[in-house]
Amino acid sequence: MAETPVITATSQATAPFYWGIDIGGTGIKIGLVDSSGQTLVYERIATRESEGPDAAIKRIVEIVRSNEQRLGVTKLVARIGLGAPGPMDLQGGLLVEPPQLPSWWNFPIRDVISHLLERPVSFLNDANAAAYGEFWLGSGRDDGSMVLLTLGTGVGGGIIVDGELVNGVNSFGSECGHIVVDSSPQAQLCAWGGGRGQLEAYASASGVVQRTRQRLTEGQHSSLSGLLGGQDTELTAKKVYLAAVDGDALALEIVDETARWLGIGVTTLVHTLDPGSVVLGGAMNFGGSDCPIGRRFLQGIVDDFRARTFDNVFAGTSIKFASLEADAGYLGVAGYAMKEDQAD
Repeated sequence: MAETPVITATSQATAPFYWGIDIGGTGIKIGLVDSSGQTLVYERIATRESEGPDAAIKRIVEIVRSNEQRLGVTKLVARIGLGAPGPMDLQGGLLVEPPQLPSWWNFPIRDVISHLLERPVSFLNDANAAAYGEFWLGSGRDDGSMVLLTLGTGVGGGIIVDGELVNGVNSFGSECGHIVVDSSPQAQLCAWGGGRGQLEAYASASGVVQRTRQRLTEGQHSSLSGLLGGQDTELTAKKVYLAAVDGDALALEIVDETARWLGIGVTTLVHTLDPGSVVLGGAMNFGGSDCPIGRRFLQGIVDDFRARTFDNVFAGTSIKFASLEADAGYLGVAGYAMKEDQAD
């Protein structure tokens, strides 16, 4: 179901304008953004994955064209930004095998949208798009370099060094969730890619559920114990978070362990890149800065990083929550489209 469009008067906007399109497994966010980062139009529609990419793109094109005509800005839109989940081929403009979009595999999405809307398209991995959004308008707007970790069902990442995104030779750059944090033979497997001992296996919502379920199976007492015999969907990271808010010992232990694993991952990334700024996005943040458990989670990451790094590196590195939430993706690809437009 589409959300009600948000429309801002174009008389208050700074041309040229850029569309940001953020495609996910369940929803597609579409925003028209001006050169200052102000959103003029925003709509969210259901992906309806099983209908395939052609049906979704038809609806995207209809939204873009109808809003441009309504606002009279067709000639003022310079470029389109497009974000989507990987694996992907950025050079070829292809979605390769995104697990969230099985009927979209090997689809030339960039060129199809460019052809239909008759404009160049800047194509990014969705986590890199979110990183650029936070870098341009969010928690990283005062930073020259930045690492974003997106904590959700999996762990995504985005790396910006001196204003430039790290996209990689194989379109796999900045996949921070797949760095190895546990090299033991018994290390956990990622729910998505199956990689053993990777950050995603420990710091994602699926990793939180996996570790919690294991402790409950081993007999550790918790208010969550009643969920053990039910369906897999009954135990969620959100329920672990709510139990932690209520003071459940196991839930608090899982929160603290997740912070420790992230501390290892952050240390590895900082020692490799020295970005000066690490931003934590995504919904799996245990309440974020507005909640005592979220603040405990963030402080745990900071404390673990402090214990593993050098004094001058710790002093010169900030670790903070993201601020744009679900808007980071469409804003990021719009901002990146502006960057590429200005470079042409």
